[in-house]
Amino acid sequence: MPSEITRRRLLALGASASVLATIPVSALAEPVLGDVVLGKADAPVTVIEYFSYTCPHCANFHQNTWPRVKSDYIDTGKVRFIFRDVYFDRYGLWASMTARCGGDEGFFPMTDQFLKQQKVWLKSEDIAGAIQKIGRLNGLSADQLRSCLSDQDYAKALVTAYQNNAEADGVNSTPTFLINGTKHNGNLPFEDFAKLLDAEL
Repeated sequence: MPSEITRRRLLALGASASVLATIPVSALAEPVLGDVVLGKADAPVTVIEYFSYTCPHCANFHQNTWPRVKSDYIDTGKVRFIFRDVYFDRYGLWASMTARCGGDEGFFPMTDQFLKQQKVWLKSEDIAGAIQKIGRLNGLSADQLRSCLSDQDYAKALVTAYQNNAEADGVNSTPTFLINGTKHNGNLPFEDFAKLLDAEL
């Protein structure tokens, strides 16, 4: 079953803002706000994925289905793929802020690492430190990380955008995919996902 989004989890994000405030600001960062997109703007198929960095089903999709979707459909100009983060908890929010801190180019390698290494960093005794380590390994300085992760207005903007998008699209679980506007739920194997894409081509 996909991970369910609950009102309690959303409300808990408000409490995480006070934790973010404990990280001092010492540098100006320019993190990405809004959708992050791969693929040609005029691709015949548009896919929107709602995913969470802490969702195991999302991690499985990213490891087992995503590589072939990218090589067979996105890289060939057939699909435009839009990423939309879902925030179940503060750790998923922090991972998102770290990935987005790297800009459009940094977002994809960090998202790849967060999802592939999900079982490692989520089990760390210092999850916040493990998240920042991935950021540093991808070229973010300590000052950039402090600046990004301490920006409460940015955190609130991300949560608000997620809530508005999820409500508009009727999304209540992850992963959820909108393929040319039609909603599909769950961690789909490549063969099943490819059939859905092919039906739109």
